[in-house]
Amino acid sequence: MDFTILKKRISSYRTEKDSLTKVPDELAMEILLAWEQWTGPSTGFYQAIGITNPKKLAGLIGHAKKLKREGYGVSEFKEIQVEGQATIPSNVITLAPCNGAEVIWSDGRVIRFSQVDLLLEFLKKAA
Repeated sequence: MDFTILKKRISSYRTEKDSLTKVPDELAMEILLAWEQWTGPSTGFYQAIGITNPKKLAGLIGHAKKLKREGYGVSEFKEIQVEGQATIPSNVITLAPCNGAEVIWSDGRVIRFSQVDLLLEFLKKAA
């Protein structure tokens, strides 16, 4: 990450009293990313981005960590499929909460299994 650009972006949110204010979430996430990639001493990181007092940045990094935990900036879920595995249609097997599994046949019949192992054994024999 280019620290000179990050330093300039941070300086645009400095007040006259040299504190940071109204820092957008995107910039806070960039600072957190740079902080996580930094391998040297913390004082070197603060100097690289132009912060004289580490306490001024601690709250901002804490806010960015909270955003990260809540999923800010995470791309949407993308489903992947492993090649070579058979896929079972979603309307065939329904898992009941903590009650095993059930198979719903196309003619409407329902077969319930108390354990998933029994379901797998049944499917092997039915195939």
